[in-house]
Amino acid sequence: MARVAFIGLGVMGYPMAGHIAKAGHEVSVYNRTTAKAEQWVKEFGGSFGKTPAEAAKDCEYVFCCVGNDDDLRSVTLGKDGAFETVAEGAVFIDNTTASAAIARELNDAAAAKKFDFLDAPVSGGQAGAENGVLTVMIGGDEAVYEKAKLVIDCYARMVGHMGPAGSGQLTKMVNQICIAGLVQGLSEGIHFGQNAGLNIEAVMGVISKGAAQSWQMENRWQTMDAGEYEHGFAVDWMRKDLSICLNEARQNGANLPVTALVDQFYSEVQKMGGNRWDTSSLLARLKNAG
Repeated sequence: MARVAFIGLGVMGYPMAGHIAKAGHEVSVYNRTTAKAEQWVKEFGGSFGKTPAEAAKDCEYVFCCVGNDDDLRSVTLGKDGAFETVAEGAVFIDNTTASAAIARELNDAAAAKKFDFLDAPVSGGQAGAENGVLTVMIGGDEAVYEKAKLVIDCYARMVGHMGPAGSGQLTKMVNQICIAGLVQGLSEGIHFGQNAGLNIEAVMGVISKGAAQSWQMENRWQTMDAGEYEHGFAVDWMRKDLSICLNEARQNGANLPVTALVDQFYSEVQKMGGNRWDTSSLLARLKNAG
């Protein structure tokens, strides 16, 4: 069993760190709100640090799952950041959905301090984190990936090595681009079916077994049909992710017209007060427009 640190105990990090602890690893945690770290220790054991540097000290693996590039830079390179104390030969695994640029920046900073870095964003949402069945997309050295995979497996169902530093973040961008288009298409399909007077349950029972099938369809059609959105992956988070995608596309020359359009649609959902609604709330926008 390894000595592990986990930085960031939000809706994703809290259960992810819990799965690592339940697997038998010795876990030290850090969270900006100390009460959350104390709550985690009470539930799972282990210990907590008052700073990222304190939590990361003497650990073989240091995980991180925070909000964005700025948060990530703060807990790694900032005052009392984890990079001050990560040991030589250790592995820093970043589960934050962030830019490929900061992944490469942190990879270089880690190399200068003689420890390893993996960018490892996840997909599967809060439910995936709680159930330990996340998909993890990893960028970095393949040998380091193989070394860290045994611990990452504690909270994952699928783990894949995508290439050098930054490749995990780029793969997560592909994931979010695909989801944006899928959810808009599903929203339009359900909206059309409802207006046509169809039994949506019967429709989904048939088409979910054909070429239109998707995770979004099978897991979201019921709540969408019922107009329920107080769950799942928040619109605010999706807009953050799509902003990262669109910024990267401007740099690499990719054309993302549908992604840009769906991002605008999500801004309309935010204006409706749906900042924390699930991403499937694109349907609510269509009904509102009607």
